[in-house]
Amino acid sequence: MSTLPHALKSERTWPFFLDAIVLGGVIGTVYLMMVVGRYWFGAIVPAAEISRSPRAIPMYTVYSLVRMTAAYVLSLVFAVAYGYVAAYNKRLQAAMLATLDILQSIPVLSFLPGVMLAMVSLFPTRQLGVEIGSVILIFTGQVWNMAFSFYASLKAIPKELREASRIYRFSRLQEFLQLELPYGTIGLVWNSMVSVAGGWFFLMACEMFVLGKRDFRLPGLGSYLQSAASDGDTQGIVWGLAAMIAVIVMIDQVVWRPVIAWADKFKMEQVESASVAESPILHFLQNSPLLTRLTSQTLAPLAERMYLHAAQRHQEKPFKMSDARRGRVVRWIVSGLLVGLIMYAVVQAFLTLRGVTSTELLTTVESAGATFLRVLVALVLGSAWTIPAGVAIGFNPKLARIAQPLAQIAASVPATALFPVVLLALISVGGGLKVGSILLMLLGTQWYILFNVIAGAMAIPSEFREVSEIFRFNRLDRWRTVILPGIFPYLLTGLVTASGGAWNASIVAEYFHFKGQVLSTFGLGSLISSATDAGNFSLLLLSTVVMATLVVSVNRLLWRPLYRIAEQRYKLEP
Repeated sequence: MSTLPHALKSERTWPFFLDAIVLGGVIGTVYLMMVVGRYWFGAIVPAAEISRSPRAIPMYTVYSLVRMTAAYVLSLVFAVAYGYVAAYNKRLQAAMLATLDILQSIPVLSFLPGVMLAMVSLFPTRQLGVEIGSVILIFTGQVWNMAFSFYASLKAIPKELREASRIYRFSRLQEFLQLELPYGTIGLVWNSMVSVAGGWFFLMACEMFVLGKRDFRLPGLGSYLQSAASDGDTQGIVWGLAAMIAVIVMIDQVVWRPVIAWADKFKMEQVESASVAESPILHFLQNSPLLTRLTSQTLAPLAERMYLHAAQRHQEKPFKMSDARRGRVVRWIVSGLLVGLIMYAVVQAFLTLRGVTSTELLTTVESAGATFLRVLVALVLGSAWTIPAGVAIGFNPKLARIAQPLAQIAASVPATALFPVVLLALISVGGGLKVGSILLMLLGTQWYILFNVIAGAMAIPSEFREVSEIFRFNRLDRWRTVILPGIFPYLLTGLVTASGGAWNASIVAEYFHFKGQVLSTFGLGSLISSATDAGNFSLLLLSTVVMATLVVSVNRLLWRPLYRIAEQRYKLEP
């Protein structure tokens, strides 16, 4: 008799406890946004003094998290919009993919002068300009693989699903929200994780850098770690890495695990999977009375009205020639503006490159060859272990629960913070920076392959694997007929973005500040970093153009034909 009142009391207390936690999280987030907003809109402090005290780390962590969050939201919106237009606009598709190839091959430091000087000019008296510049730099280091992933997902949607959306007369909005975005969710989630990891990797370069005679330093974990690494401060490196690992673990538990478990419902299969991803946080959010009421009483009715309105417009609005003419006029205006901007950029680039000597041109070409070989070695070494490891993690949810956060931590920890220790060890055995640069490239780029292979393995329908077990395929046949065809589009995206990431990582792998000295090895990344430090914009532009040209040539000759093969032969049709 006494257990019934106790049970009723627990039923009343637990929902109140859940709602209190949700409200507390919202209030805490709003307060931190107010604190950071007050700093962003304050007077400009371009060269802030970076304290080495552990007491400064919590606030530095907040500053870095805000920059990373803003850059990720910007990246997600850009990736979905860009991938969508590139997948469906045949006139612009080739140009957009070529642009994406070029942009992903341009190192963060090559964007730095134009972005930072433009933002400081727009907000000359406010800290906002420097902060927006830092956010855009982080954005340039993490957006491209997300755009490639969403584009590849849209091109791989089975014809049967397309036909079903037409039969049910989906509007464009309904087709996007109920077919295209869900189909690309798994790839976007895993590429988001590796993108955020890439953002942490380049955080040190985005929060503390030198541009000619100007020294830009922003308070954050990246600048804390870079100042500690530059001075060989082991204690500072340990404190900074400990804080970063704690933040990464927290993000994994609070954000990525719930998102992975939620995204599992978008897996395309005809039978229910025997094992699914789980998340206590997702279960907690799904059982919060406050969020449940908000969803059922506000969001769901709003979505229904939006779908109904879009469907009515789709069915009732007649086609008018004036609409087609208006669309053509808008396209011509936009195209004219783009052509004008491109011509202006070409003229300015030509004027800048006039100061380049023949010796600098020859050195740039030779250094490009050296960096190309390092990138190739890093890709081969990375693929050798990430493909089997990614398949094993993707096929085994229990292993994924253990390996995924460990991989997320390893991918997010900036290798440049660990590089002083690695470099000293290599110097002691006679390796030096020539070997160390390959290792740093590998540490920064192998995760693109791993996370995409995991996403590809998770996207393979369970019935495919069950059929291979029923017919007792040996390991070779299973890889040849099920695994490799299933992961091929994802693996291709991972290799393309890993290649671009390796070129990006060369700017820190081949040129390193250590205890007041500059350690460098011959290569294009070293040339870009030294040109940035010296403010030599003509050499910086030349080396960037050479790098972009080389990467785009490889993409045109190798990756693009493979993408066509993936679209034509390796769709997972239901």
